[in-house]
Amino acid sequence: MAWVVDTCLLLDIGLDEALFAEKTERLLIGRSGDGLIICPITFIELAPAFGGNIKPLEEFLFNLGIEYREDWTWADTTKAHAAWSHYVQRRRANKIIKRPVADVLIGAFASRFQGLLTRNASDFSKIFSQLSIIEP
Repeated sequence: MAWVVDTCLLLDIGLDEALFAEKTERLLIGRSGDGLIICPITFIELAPAFGGNIKPLEEFLFNLGIEYREDWTWADTTKAHAAWSHYVQRRRANKIIKRPVADVLIGAFASRFQGLLTRNASDFSKIFSQLSIIEP
């Protein structure tokens, strides 16, 4: 079963982020045997880094061995629905800081796979406590 790769890790590599690119590459290589995949939301989040051009983004992901055409499912929707509702309730009670809805969608998607590879483990674990998360 594949690992879902978070947007931040792909930006580390794509932008050759000095602090993170090497560790991120090692993590992806180490987990590639299980398969690597991205959420459709991540594909959208990466658009600005590729000037809105799909072809270079597809080539980038292909060269990294990352699957990018996995469909969003109804199960993803129901998982995200429950997570977003719980998150907003906690946010309104001032129990957590503001996070973008994209994290909720990516976390819900990752829940049906082996887990999530990200640099933001604490952000995701607050919303998805059962999700396996690995940081570089």
